Amino acid sequence: MTFPEEHFLLDDTVPGTLWEPPGGDGPLILIAHGGGQHRGAPSVTGRARMLVASGFRVAALDAPGHGDRPDPVASPMRGTAEGLAERVARINAEVATRAVPEWRAALDRLAPSGPAGFWGVSMGAVVGLELMAADNRIAAGVLGLTGARHDLAATITVPVEFALQWNDEFVPRASALALFEAFASTEKTLHANPGRHAELPRFEADSALRFFQRHLPQRK
Repeated sequence: MTFPEEHFLLDDTVPGTLWEPPGGDGPLILIAHGGGQHRGAPSVTGRARMLVASGFRVAALDAPGHGDRPDPVASPMRGTAEGLAERVARINAEVATRAVPEWRAALDRLAPSGPAGFWGVSMGAVVGLELMAADNRIAAGVLGLTGARHDLAATITVPVEFALQWNDEFVPRASALALFEAFASTEKTLHANPGRHAELPRFEADSALRFFQRHLPQRK
């Protein structure tokens, strides 16, 4: 099944894609891709189609230095004195700082009054933490595969579903568990699965859909 797909630019520089169900209505969900990916990655487009088939609108942006934005951004090859996990954490933080104003501009354009949902893991989750802490139009978030920014999690009160991989080679298990504990949300759910960073089970996409259906109800 195919759905209307619109490519757009924010401020003439930030490429985005909007997928819409028939009629072009429905709550908006933002999908932020992981490091080294882009808005057209299968992990993004597959989730977008699943969500749109259930009546949601979905938007994705290319993060700074990714996809159609080959502008210079932190490289994994920089800072060779750091360990791999430390380099990944630093790069994700740099990207998130630049990306959050862009996501807020996307909300201004696509759902100015909210509410909206957010999905992102790994680098996308770091973006989501900053965005959810800064913008109260995000009413629910599915995050995971990070242990960063416990300070921001302590300010987030909306429902959260959080996934971690028990054998993640980039994210220490203790930091991911501490991040989940730090969320101030009265409704938060932890999904822990065996496997490495890139082995998040596909069934987590089904769980995310049910989560958004609970917290972003369709209009009657």
